[in-house]
Amino acid sequence: MTKNAELRALLTEGRHSLSVGRTRQVAEMLTARPKLAGTLIELLWDDDPGIANRAADALERASACKPKILAPWKDALLGRMADAGTNNRANKLRWNLALMIGRTELTIPETERAAAVLRGWLDDKSSIVKTAVLHGLADLSRWNPALRAEALDTLRVLSRSGTPAMRARGRILLKTLEKPGPAERKKRGAPDTLTGRTKTRSNDHG
Repeated sequence: MTKNAELRALLTEGRHSLSVGRTRQVAEMLTARPKLAGTLIELLWDDDPGIANRAADALERASACKPKILAPWKDALLGRMADAGTNNRANKLRWNLALMIGRTELTIPETERAAAVLRGWLDDKSSIVKTAVLHGLADLSRWNPALRAEALDTLRVLSRSGTPAMRARGRILLKTLEKPGPAERKKRGAPDTLTGRTKTRSNDHG
């Protein structure tokens, strides 16, 4: 069985399109063998929404520990964000893309492109997508300080009026944005860190 077919077969398992299935196993494989990222990136466009969702989930889980896994694929991630749509069956795809996009260094135009997509997702029906968007906007603002004021305003509003998960995540991210971002740290010669992985999976199926 080819690498692509093997991974796709693992990702077919799940009761419905938002099920975890064997995502954790695939994420562990990716962490050990980062070159598998290319195959998983391709599967983000799979015709089966469950496979696309679980491929995104595996990439998100692995990149939370090893962000550099995503570095060669930022153009693909930006492209997938642009055509991720609003279908409820793709909720998991959208929230994982929102979490991943700020984990690799982006240019200023790239951060603006990603932020434009994330703004549209603030109207998503899924509270998990919207919570992930908060995290994504915060991470983008750390690469592009010009986005920080908007990110702070959005966080302040939704940390008061959003769902309990959004309010909790918003408060944490507001504190995070008090710290200098990667672009600023590079100017100062300080060590580079990224914001932590969100905890809004709603038992991994919401």
